[in-house]
Amino acid sequence: MNLLLLEDQDFISSDVVRITGRRHQQLRTVIKAAPGKLCRAGLLGGMRGHAEVLEIDETSAVLRFAAEDAPPPPLPVVLLIALPRPQTYTKVLNCAVEMGVKRIDFINSFKVEKSFWQGSRLREEYISNELRLALEQCADTILPEIHFHPRFKPFIEDELPEILPGASRIAGIPGAEAVPEDFAGSPVLLAVGPEGGFTDYENDFLLEHGFTGVGLGPHILRTEFAVGALLARLSVRK
Repeated sequence: MNLLLLEDQDFISSDVVRITGRRHQQLRTVIKAAPGKLCRAGLLGGMRGHAEVLEIDETSAVLRFAAEDAPPPPLPVVLLIALPRPQTYTKVLNCAVEMGVKRIDFINSFKVEKSFWQGSRLREEYISNELRLALEQCADTILPEIHFHPRFKPFIEDELPEILPGASRIAGIPGAEAVPEDFAGSPVLLAVGPEGGFTDYENDFLLEHGFTGVGLGPHILRTEFAVGALLARLSVRK
């Protein structure tokens, strides 16, 4: 836990919080916090700073929070990704959040199994927990938006134009040219397919709707590795 993520309901006065559960256990058993210790902390949706441990016992911890600075700037990328298998889905979710992505749209593809859309990991409670863990890891406080689109063509044709208007559109296509340097640091809609990439039909459809195909060399990468590599390339500011 690189950041103790605080929420409004934790506050028992204007600057004092009481925490229990997982965060308390991490403070007590992993960080081994004691009264007087300072921890990096941030308010969900707000500022970051430090929290001084005032009291800690076997059930809860009381800390005084002092806000100091704003969270890191978001990556100007909206990630459009074919819904992966459950284990990969969690890795992609964490990777994207930790890279600073503030909107992730999981979309359909011919290679996406129908059962994936009924998975327990798509439930709000699971997503909420994973997002908070990712924010703690990357010392951020701003939750991303997560959306699901089980129909490929209607999403691209009807909904996509309203998302980040004016942004460049790129799609990961194995064997395509590398990401042009001009895309780095600028608003981008990034589409990533399932294992092995989108089908030829889906690639052609994306290209017809303004996407530029980009690649990461001759090797076909696992989805979570491709996402991380593409986001890293796009995070390099001019």
